Amino acid sequence: MKKTKAFFILICFLLSVDQIFAQQTPQYTQWSSHQFALNPAHAGIKPCLDVHSLYRAQWVGFEGAPKSGFLTFSAPIKSPRRKYLSARQGFGLRFESDQIGQFTTSRFNIAYAGHFNFSADTRLSLGLYGGMIQMGYDPSNTVTLQPDPSISKEASFISPDATFGAWWNGKNYYVGLVMQNLIPAKWELGLDSKYRFHALINGGYRIRMNEKTTLLPAVLLKIPPRGPVAADLQIMLDYGNKLNFGVGYRNTDALLFFAGFKINQRFAVQYSFDATLSAVRNGSNNSHEIAISFSTCKPLNTSTSSCPLFE
Repeated sequence: MKKTKAFFILICFLLSVDQIFAQQTPQYTQWSSHQFALNPAHAGIKPCLDVHSLYRAQWVGFEGAPKSGFLTFSAPIKSPRRKYLSARQGFGLRFESDQIGQFTTSRFNIAYAGHFNFSADTRLSLGLYGGMIQMGYDPSNTVTLQPDPSISKEASFISPDATFGAWWNGKNYYVGLVMQNLIPAKWELGLDSKYRFHALINGGYRIRMNEKTTLLPAVLLKIPPRGPVAADLQIMLDYGNKLNFGVGYRNTDALLFFAGFKINQRFAVQYSFDATLSAVRNGSNNSHEIAISFSTCKPLNTSTSSCPLFE
């Protein structure tokens, strides 16, 4: 009963404050390993087929707590290159689903990106997501003290969606910029709210400890239109491009822990756990993510530390 009551208060709060970041865009702990899911500039950045999938169960224990996930596909566009440093192109597809309580949001996007090398080690990538968002409301599990016709009708609507992304990387560092919800469509569910513009800035650096061990500190800043900036700080230890372990901190509510491994350098499995620090922990059992990815890129030389973000 306490969990249900707490979740009802949470839903009311989210619906009444439409500038909250988490209300409109799902968050992922493993963002640094799935850059294309955030940034369309990563479409075709690798010279091979790249497939990623992830499922997140947030605040386990709350009835109707957020459940999110995505499936992405990315590949380069084959074209003759007249010069070594001439531009390359890529395309990709992304499907994302986010459910919280009676509200479900689905996004389908097609991505295009151009990659411009300024030297053998530095690259600028620019990309665009274009597609649609479907948002629905299902009142079948809604219980009120008195009948309320305003929330008893099922509703759904579709609106256009667009995201711009930029990416710059050198031999041992990267910086990314994402501008989401470029089309501020109004919610057609009887609510006075709309999709608002959000910005993301992230960056990371590779520190080679020895031939097999690499440290990868990274940061993600999530900037809503009107509200506090949310920051994810992470550091990952990679061994031989086969095993990785990491910890992190989200300034809004959690300590982060994650680990993963690769099979034949093509398949990767990663798990993460969020230990909730905010008052939400009184009614939840924290958050979990599991991800599986596949790449057709040729196996890397594991005698030296490496990272696909910098290739």
